[in-house]
Amino acid sequence: MAFILDTDIATLAFLNHERVSGRLNAPPLGTVSVSLITRLEILRGRIEAVIKAATAEELLRAVTRLAESEAFLASFPLIVIDASAAEQFEQLRAHKKLKKMDRGDMLQAAVALANGATLVTRNTKDYASVPGLKLENWAD
Repeated sequence: MAFILDTDIATLAFLNHERVSGRLNAPPLGTVSVSLITRLEILRGRIEAVIKAATAEELLRAVTRLAESEAFLASFPLIVIDASAAEQFEQLRAHKKLKKMDRGDMLQAAVALANGATLVTRNTKDYASVPGLKLENWAD
């Protein structure tokens, strides 16, 4: 079975959330990956912290956190946006029930659908209207 970690679950894993870490460390459950979207969202926040640091202490803390985040993300296979994911994205954009869906969430859903993977997220209600999307919440 293939799983893709949404940004919120990947962040909880980074922070060693008990339930999320327990699920990741359980006997083999299949391939666990992060999408390009998760990578971009996490690193965007870390890069912003570096740029906005107001003191030497804040800057060093932000640079350290960025490096830790990059190392953490590198421990998972990366699922990129390919032609299949782009086609899924286009189909989701045309779906009337999804018009107000966050663009990042829509991209996550498209990548999961294109790869036949289960999207692991705490925000299951945000994805509930996506046809055919398999969801799991490892934080509850």
